[in-house]
Amino acid sequence: MNILFLGDIMGRSGRDALFEHLSTLRGNLKLEFVVVNAENATSGTGLSIDHARTILELGVDCIT
Repeated sequence: MNILFLGDIMGRSGRDALFEHLSTLRGNLKLEFVVVNAENATSGTGLSIDHARTILELGVDCIT
């Protein structure tokens, strides 16, 4: 099983990088499960419901 764990998605730049690269990584690495640490995904101060939904819609399987 191929698992990708991404440490701290930080603010807009982290979310943008995830949006830009996750689908390519999933395909190239044949990923079956993706975990991201997103405690700072909303302006570096937590995780909003909207950002959590967006991250999950991008194909992330688990948010820590």
